[in-house]
Amino acid sequence: MIKEDSVREVIEMARVEDIVGDYVNLRRRGQNMIGLCPFHNEKTPSFNVNPARNIYKCFGCGEGGDPVKFLMTLEQLSFPEAIRKIAARYNFKLEEVEVSEEVKEERREKESLLLVNEFARQFYEDQLYNTDEGKSVGLSYFKSRGFRKDVMQKFGLGYAPFKRDALFKAATAAGYKPEQLDKLGLIRNKKDFFFDRVMFTIHNLQGKPIAFAGRILKTNVKAPKYVNSPETEVYHKSDVLYGIYQARQSIRKLDNVYMVEGYTDVISLHQHGVTNVVATSGTSLTPGQARLVKRQTENVTLLYDGDKAGIKAALRGVDVLLIEGLNVRVVILPDGEDPDSYMQKVGTTAFEKFLVDSRRDFLFFKSDLLLEEAGDDVAARSEAIRSSISTLALVDDPLKRQGYVQQFSGRLGLEESLLINLVNTAVAERREKAKRDAEREARRRQRGPVGQRPARRQKEGYDHAPFPGTPPPNSAPAAAPPPKADSSDENWAGMEDMGWAGGGEEDGWGGPPDAYFGPEPGFGPDPGPAPSEDSLDRVGSPLILTGETYQELDLARLLIRHGSSHYDEEQHLSVGTFLTRNIADLLNDFDAPIARKVVLMVMEVSANELAPPPEFFLNHEDEKIRQLAIEATTKKYSMSPNWREKYDVILRQKLPEDNQRAYADNFLRIFRMEKIDRKCRENIAKIKELDRAGDEDGLILHLKVQQQLDQMRKELAAELGTVIL
Repeated sequence: MIKEDSVREVIEMARVEDIVGDYVNLRRRGQNMIGLCPFHNEKTPSFNVNPARNIYKCFGCGEGGDPVKFLMTLEQLSFPEAIRKIAARYNFKLEEVEVSEEVKEERREKESLLLVNEFARQFYEDQLYNTDEGKSVGLSYFKSRGFRKDVMQKFGLGYAPFKRDALFKAATAAGYKPEQLDKLGLIRNKKDFFFDRVMFTIHNLQGKPIAFAGRILKTNVKAPKYVNSPETEVYHKSDVLYGIYQARQSIRKLDNVYMVEGYTDVISLHQHGVTNVVATSGTSLTPGQARLVKRQTENVTLLYDGDKAGIKAALRGVDVLLIEGLNVRVVILPDGEDPDSYMQKVGTTAFEKFLVDSRRDFLFFKSDLLLEEAGDDVAARSEAIRSSISTLALVDDPLKRQGYVQQFSGRLGLEESLLINLVNTAVAERREKAKRDAEREARRRQRGPVGQRPARRQKEGYDHAPFPGTPPPNSAPAAAPPPKADSSDENWAGMEDMGWAGGGEEDGWGGPPDAYFGPEPGFGPDPGPAPSEDSLDRVGSPLILTGETYQELDLARLLIRHGSSHYDEEQHLSVGTFLTRNIADLLNDFDAPIARKVVLMVMEVSANELAPPPEFFLNHEDEKIRQLAIEATTKKYSMSPNWREKYDVILRQKLPEDNQRAYADNFLRIFRMEKIDRKCRENIAKIKELDRAGDEDGLILHLKVQQQLDQMRKELAAELGTVIL
């Protein structure tokens, strides 16, 4: 583990013009430097580097940050990996905190397994190009598919010879241990697992070989067409997509990824210029794969065969993508064609035009398809509508969902108010099911393996991250430490500096304002202009801070100070990742822009389930973020008066330094309770307004909403051990 002092030194020594200059051809323009943006496709430079402030900014796509963020975004590195890469560039020796022998051994084992896989990749490649068997069988097959040598080498294609111990003998002769080969699934009982097959290498996001797939070429044998490496310490198939390493930069530039089924489809499309493509390898998509895609882009286009199986595959895989908040489109190829064959038939230009012209929003594609199949059958049409609504309910973004509702109303032939009620019911049912599943899984884990006595319930923790939007059940309260409040003008001025009052200052670019991590349209209320100090008084000033501003700033401080701490070591889940996942649905209701900004930063920077350490915020280019970070890391905690009175039970627990997990759990509960209380107040006011106006339909809808809010309050209150009125 890298020492904090070393991290700080690396951040200070890293020059943005050096780091960016390794990837972008920069030229001077006044005090700044410009070049073509590496994050999106452009012909006119809009990518700016400001050496004086040590930051970069693209005014085309909005990407911006410091040298560390540049590497994390472009190379898809975690924060520690980016620090190590910068240190290596400047020949700086990092100081590391001593870790346990167990952790060291685990790291060494994973590194050694990756080295064994690299040896296997080289072995299969050598067999393909340098042996008579490989040339006549493997190389001739790849050439028949039209693959060029440079593309074959880029994807790590190879050949496993018919001899059953060829790899085993070569690897052991090179000094690799048989037990390592066995762990990776490369051998079984000292016999090669892959033999007489052409080989496809599966890489992780950093380009290291983690697994293999072998395709048999003979047609007269009873054997599976493809065999794959088993799950290992370095390969978890549910978190991997074939071709993601080769496609990652193109995906980010084009802000879209094409998903196909097979390995050869990826290679063929890549060779013909469609490089933003990955394969699901014929399996159903998983949440891990969806999150992997989301780190590159929010736009997914499913590209499947035109037969019934291809269409059903498209329908099956989309749910996890929608749940992760991705925008999903679909392109169905002509019947009997796959991406490779259709590309070969029509050529690259016509194929790319077909992809653009034929893609449709998945939700509309699904509803039109189901309604077309249903025809005039009333029962079938009702089922088609229910299925479409259940898919629409997977869209969590309320603005996006509202846009769909407006268009779906006409497509489905339903009144918009009725459709809203049906969608809200489906959303509530989905969240309730997710909560029940989470509770069931928690009970299963507490019981332990079959045949053992049930484990006792732990009072201060929760053993896995709940579904986003639902608080974790069954853990005892812990102390929440909002900062000490003051109603003086001086305190208000500090709040204004931290972004509460909106405001802004020149960004130093001499161009468009810096939008990096700034508020986005449609997110949260506009606080309006900051009041002048003359207009404030000691009675009026505290009233401006009503709402949940105190708690939102508490959340921001918690994310800064303890976000990188472990929430669940086994799952490699940090406190920051846990909290931001579970308050993402509340961002629209934030009052303090600076708090929302910190939450979005943690969401953006988090990689491999880890959140950024305090140094990330202490060295941020935004002065307001730095001020908040200094406050978060230097001042002692004091309880917010509001929380102190309402949730005094939590004062018996330890502070977060001593009890990270329980503290995060209970902070989340209280934070959500405060937001639900606010929603209740707003909804009750709306009910009164509708009652006075005589709007019965609207009144019924908001009464139903109130019932749901009341139920949520009761459940949270039970977990907090409080009484609600």
